[in-house]
Amino acid sequence: MDARSATSAAEARAVDDGLVLPSGRERGVRGLVADSWRRCEASGVLPDGSRPPSLCWASRDLDAYRRAHPLAVVLPLLRELLGSGAADDGHVFAVGDADGALLWVEGDTEAMRRAERMHFVEGAVWSERQAGTNAPGTALELGRPVQIVTGEHYSAAVRAWSCAAAPVHDPATGHVLGVVDLSGGTSIAGPPALAAVRAAALVAQTQLAHLPTVPLLGPDCATKSAAEVHLSALGRDNAEIGYAGRTLHLSPRHSEIVLVLALAGHGVTGDRLAVDLSEHEVPASTLRAELTRLRAVLGPDLLGSRPYALLRPVRTDFDEVSRLLAEGRAGEALARYPGPLLPRSEAPAVVAHRRCLEQQLRGAVLAGGDAVLLRRWVAADWGAEDLGAWTALTRALPDGSPQRAAAAARARALDLETASFPQARRHAAVLQRSRS
Repeated sequence: MDARSATSAAEARAVDDGLVLPSGRERGVRGLVADSWRRCEASGVLPDGSRPPSLCWASRDLDAYRRAHPLAVVLPLLRELLGSGAADDGHVFAVGDADGALLWVEGDTEAMRRAERMHFVEGAVWSERQAGTNAPGTALELGRPVQIVTGEHYSAAVRAWSCAAAPVHDPATGHVLGVVDLSGGTSIAGPPALAAVRAAALVAQTQLAHLPTVPLLGPDCATKSAAEVHLSALGRDNAEIGYAGRTLHLSPRHSEIVLVLALAGHGVTGDRLAVDLSEHEVPASTLRAELTRLRAVLGPDLLGSRPYALLRPVRTDFDEVSRLLAEGRAGEALARYPGPLLPRSEAPAVVAHRRCLEQQLRGAVLAGGDAVLLRRWVAADWGAEDLGAWTALTRALPDGSPQRAAAAARARALDLETASFPQARRHAAVLQRSRS
């Protein structure tokens, strides 16, 4: 659906609902709003307001997440600039994270009661795809301050409100940290409200820029190593992350996401991340929910949004193996290789890197012709049925030695098995055993 069709459809809905169009709408909806409506319609948001935004946090989990969020340190400033005035003027003041989850919602008691009826509460997700066109969600979508007035909201449940919001960016990286919002009645529909949230966001960013940087791994670490994240994903289905003096054990899905971000080495869009994680279509709402939960595990100082990225340099065990191979140190590389990369993962980006690394390591071991390394290769699960490795080991061992006879017998057995057992099925069986 093009912008004109989306506009006409949404305006027809507004008329059918008995809405009085706000000033300026008689000549057509603003392009910003029409574009947002088109995104909402494509995302399946219900315009009748019958499906309110979901609550994604239990109170205890939300408290822990808020304490760790970078906007927590500027919350007193934001309250001073926006919160106290909101309470006095009958408005609601809110701060959300980069995914649109509301972290703090405060203000006038009666306005808070009204907001609660439409799930504008702490822990609810007010992204565009969850709540339709609204100032905090659309500001995050566009990465700039936005004002949405009454009937410009996509959901009928919100059309009595006006709101103004501005994203807050990390001054060091430019990544979006979250959003500040004012919601209420007609006074929020004017220029002063938009100017207020824009100014508050800029002041918050200035304060964040002047905060001291605390080393992640303690005061005795060098600056580079203090900022590094250590990711271990070889030979395990649940990756481990070491940083800030602690070790985090990730779920298989979170392991895949972190690995894909580490492989990218830079920010990636949600669409790109979805393709790298699955051959099947991943709903955008599902991916955002997974990233929100991952951010709760890692902390917002490590996982950034828009684009999604790891915000610290990452040192990985698989990069260490690749480095040793590039330096011609196959023995050390094999010693650092406990097994395939996330062996049970079927994420396309993980599978591709797993195969590439295994092929490089195997090639180096076979090309070197070192009997010790070849023995270690065939003794491992992933090399136990490697015909080429057993053949190379046979050649590397001395003539007449019992070990050579045993290796040759194993190579003949695998050769016969290969002739009667299609290669693709045999490889699948080997891979399955290495995963078990």
